[in-house]
Amino acid sequence: MTATSTQITDEAAIRALIDARVNAVRAKDVEAAVATVAEGALLFDVVDPLENIGREAARQRAENWFGSFDGPIGHEIANLNIAASGDVGFCHGLAHVHANKADGTELDMWWRTTLCLRKQDGNWMITHEHNSVPFNMETGKASLELKPNG
Repeated sequence: MTATSTQITDEAAIRALIDARVNAVRAKDVEAAVATVAEGALLFDVVDPLENIGREAARQRAENWFGSFDGPIGHEIANLNIAASGDVGFCHGLAHVHANKADGTELDMWWRTTLCLRKQDGNWMITHEHNSVPFNMETGKASLELKPNG
């Protein structure tokens, strides 16, 4: 296999991993959502705490998050860019969720997402995840109403 075909295959595998995670969120499937999170993964989320470490922390976060919704979760990743070489991969894009919260409010928000991956035993695993929202410097509040351009 050539370097180019290996890169294309790796990028396709990472895209499949992202698609599977999106589907897991839509289905509120905690185990599928964390299946590709490495044991020692460093996780930076848009909510407290400042950082989490490991698959169990990701599992607890997913359980809490999925449980905060009443009904289905609409979820997508836009503007996904993937790069991979050897056993290291990287991707970033814009994540979107649209759902009704258990308290009756509607959540419709976009955020920035970045994943760092390593190939472990032939499988891509998430070793670092960083999710963030920009904030308004004048008010100090998160800019939750932003949407992607185009």
